[in-house]
Amino acid sequence: MSANPEIHLSHPPPDYADEKPEHDDHKKSPDGSTNISPSRTLSSSGDITYHYLDFDTPIPRPTYLSSPYELRTTPPAEPDLKKYESPFKWSESRKRAITWLSCLATTVTAYAAGSYTAGDEQMQQEWGVSRVAITVGVTIFTTGFAIAPMILAPFSEINGRRSMFVVTGTLYVIFQVCCAVTRSYGGMLVSRFLKGCASSTFSTMVGGVVSDIYHAEDRNTAMALFSGAALFGTGLGPLVSSFVAYHTTWRWIFYLQVITCGTVQLLVILFFKETRGSVLLSQKAKCLNKYYDQLEAAGLSGVDMPIDSISAKTTSQRIRWKVKSDEERASLLQMIKISLVRPFHLLFTEPVVFFFSLWVAFSWAILYLTFGAIPVIFTASHNFNLYENGSVFAAISVASIISTIISILGERWTKRRFPHLGDSPEGRLYFACAQSILLPVGLFWLAWTSGSNAHWIVPTLAIGCATMGIFSIYLAVFNYLADTYHRYASSALAAQSFCRNMLGGAFPLFVPQMFRAMTFQGAGSLLGGIGAVLTLVPFALLIWGPKIRARSKFASEIMEK
Repeated sequence: MSANPEIHLSHPPPDYADEKPEHDDHKKSPDGSTNISPSRTLSSSGDITYHYLDFDTPIPRPTYLSSPYELRTTPPAEPDLKKYESPFKWSESRKRAITWLSCLATTVTAYAAGSYTAGDEQMQQEWGVSRVAITVGVTIFTTGFAIAPMILAPFSEINGRRSMFVVTGTLYVIFQVCCAVTRSYGGMLVSRFLKGCASSTFSTMVGGVVSDIYHAEDRNTAMALFSGAALFGTGLGPLVSSFVAYHTTWRWIFYLQVITCGTVQLLVILFFKETRGSVLLSQKAKCLNKYYDQLEAAGLSGVDMPIDSISAKTTSQRIRWKVKSDEERASLLQMIKISLVRPFHLLFTEPVVFFFSLWVAFSWAILYLTFGAIPVIFTASHNFNLYENGSVFAAISVASIISTIISILGERWTKRRFPHLGDSPEGRLYFACAQSILLPVGLFWLAWTSGSNAHWIVPTLAIGCATMGIFSIYLAVFNYLADTYHRYASSALAAQSFCRNMLGGAFPLFVPQMFRAMTFQGAGSLLGGIGAVLTLVPFALLIWGPKIRARSKFASEIMEK
C-alpha cells in the first residue's frame, strides 16, 4: 500500500475558529452536514485515490460483494457507522438526554462557586485569617473559570467534547477532595483555582454541546435549560452548604460535593456521547480506512465507485477518506494563540461585544454579590443564623426555574404570533428588553426593604426578581452574540465569559464593606442605578443593531453571505 501523499489544497486553510460547526449555521445543509462535495477527489498515490468525506457522502460497496466468483477468504465484518452519524440527525430523545446530562453537570459546577462561602467563618477561625482572605477562595475559583477555557477550547476542537469532559471532570472531583482534606489556607486557594480550571468545561463548553446538536432556530429551549441550570446551581450551593456547615464542619461542604460530583461524572463517562461533528467525521474516516486495510489484507481490494454523476456505471477503485476540517486545522499552538488573543480583540474593537460583556458581567457580579450581601443584610436586620441566611438563597433557585419555564413558553408563543422576529438577531432581544428590567427593579426593591421594619420575605422576593432579570440577560447575550458573529461567536462568547467571571469573583471581596459603609439603601440604590443604565443596551441594539452590525468587520462578513 502506498504511503499517504502530501495533499495540496487550492486555497489557504482558515483560522481554526472560523470552521466551528456550532456557530457556522449558514454553511450547513438542512440535516446539519457541511456542504462539501461527496465525490470530490483530493489526490492519489499509486493506485489509491483520496476523497473528502462528509456526513452525506454515500459509502460505496466493496467490490467483492458484486464479484461472481467464490470467495477464498472470510471477509472482515463491515463497520457499524451508525454511531458516527451527524448529531443534528439524532433522535429528539437522544438530544434531550444529552442536554439534560449537560445541564446537570452545569448545575454541580455552579453549585461549587457559592457553596464555599457557607464555611467561611469556620475556615477563618481555623486558619486565623480575615474574612476577605477567605473570600479570595471565590475570586480564585472564578479566575480559573475565566482563564482555563481559552486554553482548553482548542483541545475540544481536536479531541472532541467527550474526552474533555471525561478528563477535566475527573480532575474536578480530585480537586474537590483536595479542598476537603487540605490543612492550610494556601492549599485551599491552590485547590480552588485548579478546581475552577477543571470545572470550567462543564459550563463554557455546554453551550458548544447545544450548538453541536441543535440548529440556531431550535436552540432556545436547550439554552434556556442551560442558563437555568447555571443560576439554579448558584443558589443551591449556599442553600445546601449552610445547613451542612451549621450542623457539621466546613469539610463536609466539600465531601458532599465529592459524592455528588463523582456521581455526575460517572454518568458523564457512561452516557455522554461525542457531539462535535468534525470529530465524529474524523472517527468515521478512520474507521472506514481501517476497514479498507483489512479488506486488502484479506486480498479483497477495491470498492465500486461511480464513473460519473449521471450514469449508473461503476469502476473498482482503491480509496481512502479524508476530512476537510482535519486538513485545514491550524497547529495546536496557533489555535491556543487565537483562542487567547481574539476574544480580547473583539472585546476592544467591537462595540456590541464590549457593551454586552459589560452588561452580563455586571449582572453576574450582582449574582455573586448575594454571597456576601445576604448574610450581611439578613443577619443585621432579621438576626438570621447561618442556615437561615442560606435559606434565602432558595429565592435564586426558584426564580431560575420560573425564568426557564417563562423563556421556553415565551419563545414558542413568539414564534407563533410574530414569526418574523426570528429573521434577525434583534428578534431575540424583545423579551430581554422587558425581562432585564427586573434586575434594576429587584435591586431597588432590595435596597428599600432591607431594613428590620420589612418582613424578611419581602427582600427575599426582591432577590428572586433580580435573578429573573439576570437570567434574561445571560440568555440574551449568548443568543445575540451567537446569531451576530456566527463562526466568530466562540471568541465573542469567550470575551463575555472572561469579563463575567472576573467581575463576578471580585464583587464578594468588597460587598460587605460597601453595604456597611454606604448603608443597605445607598449601596442597593447605586447598583440599581447602574443596572438601569445598562438595561438600555438591548434597547439601543433594537434601534441601531443592523447599522452597527453592518459597520462591523466581523459581523458584516456574515451579513454579506
